[in-house]
Amino acid sequence: MTTMNRPVSGRWLALGGISLGLLAAGLDITVLSLALPTLAGALNANESQLQWFVTAYTLALTAAMLPAGLIGDRLGRKRVMLVALAVFGASSAGCALAPNAAVFIAARVALGLAGAAMVVMALSIITVLFDEAERPRAIGIWGAANFLALPLGPIVGGWMLSNLWWGWVFIVNVPVVVVGILAVAALVPESRSVNRPAIDWLGVAGSSAGLTLFMYGVIEAGRVGWGDPGTIGALLAGVLVIAAFAAWELRLASTGRTPLVDLSLFRSPSFTGGVVLAAMGIFGLAGLLFTLPQLWQGVQGLDAQGAGVRLLPVIGGMVVAAVLADRVAVRVGARITLAFGLLLLAAGLGTGSTLTLASGDAFTAGWTFVSGLGAGLGLATAASAAMVELDAERSGVSSALVQAVIKLGPAFGAAVLGSVMNDAYRNGVTVTGLPADLAATIQSSVFAGLAAAHQAGSDALAQSVKLAFVGALGDALRIAAVIAVAGVPVALALLPGRSASAAAAGAQSGHDRAIVGG
Repeated sequence: MTTMNRPVSGRWLALGGISLGLLAAGLDITVLSLALPTLAGALNANESQLQWFVTAYTLALTAAMLPAGLIGDRLGRKRVMLVALAVFGASSAGCALAPNAAVFIAARVALGLAGAAMVVMALSIITVLFDEAERPRAIGIWGAANFLALPLGPIVGGWMLSNLWWGWVFIVNVPVVVVGILAVAALVPESRSVNRPAIDWLGVAGSSAGLTLFMYGVIEAGRVGWGDPGTIGALLAGVLVIAAFAAWELRLASTGRTPLVDLSLFRSPSFTGGVVLAAMGIFGLAGLLFTLPQLWQGVQGLDAQGAGVRLLPVIGGMVVAAVLADRVAVRVGARITLAFGLLLLAAGLGTGSTLTLASGDAFTAGWTFVSGLGAGLGLATAASAAMVELDAERSGVSSALVQAVIKLGPAFGAAVLGSVMNDAYRNGVTVTGLPADLAATIQSSVFAGLAAAHQAGSDALAQSVKLAFVGALGDALRIAAVIAVAGVPVALALLPGRSASAAAAGAQSGHDRAIVGG
């Protein structure tokens, strides 16, 4: 069944249902960070188990992406999406009802596996459901659901944790996925590869192992530092396995066999530029989302709900940008749109790096809105530039490749900027003359530092901790801004200009006329 025979409204309604599922999967990446203190008491979890509450989901999500794409291409993308939504809903309920930490971790692994299939199938279904002219607008909606989950997680989670039982953080996913299942079942046509791809078992194992090892190394770098032997070992092992996987895939392609992924996609400047720039843009967004909640909760003493509400300007900017991105790209071209978005993101982050203890909410709302606007404009355009190169035949695996690279952005952002902040904070806080154990406690985090100052009844120490943290936050935001600026020449060099966008607009107009006339 060809997708273009389906009513126009049906395709967009289907996309709405898919986007709801994506939103649920994305929320689970960020919402848990606010719930960890509550979970520690509710599940009697130790520090190591709390770490795995977060890590288990991320690693499962990373490991399952390419296999999920292959399964969708072989068995049917609609079928895999429906199963993934059902498993995600059941696993969410499992998290809420978990009697202990071990069961909770197992449920988080199941959530990650299902989430991987959901995000990959969503993108591959878009490739099949919409032609090249409609795809940028569809990807803008996909981007809104996919990327808005990052700031929305702390907002939703903060409100629930402040007003409801902690299990609602997960139970809320159940009705969301039910709506998604109904929409997909009723409105999405089944699609699969015409020539069912052979299973590249070695490629499946290599890609999953390599991505998992590398992601684990990045997560550990954010927790214990880049110089830790375990971190270095995991990163090196991940790089080596990924390199071996790439060599194997190229060998299969050269002998006429079907590799797991088509690495020739990276020969396309639009695909390579889109994927890399999406990862770079989300790195900058991660800088904002990683640093600000610590400022609001640690320095300003807000609760989870108060911190979450202050992220609303970010969401507002991203919503506006995601809606307008495809129209702007048609007028001025993808390269100018993306470059402008990255510059807006950098301007917002750079302005944020000048904040002080005296900065008010209006100042923060202004620069975070600009940052969200730039991030939304850049991320939607970058994803569209990458996806325009994909065909329906193997959209599952190709979409998984796009997602696997993009998902490294937030992990790198948290790890790199976390290291920068930790070092800057340790060097900035004044601990001269204090006992060694007290100094180490104060330097470990802003929360520990303020607790120690409060216990000691020292306003001077508390002020030193706050000033050191604000200075460290400024350093992290400046680095995130530099990363965003570094993407501008990449966008100008690799992405298509106005002529390509205008051609797409013409195709869109002709397609719309054909539908109306038919």
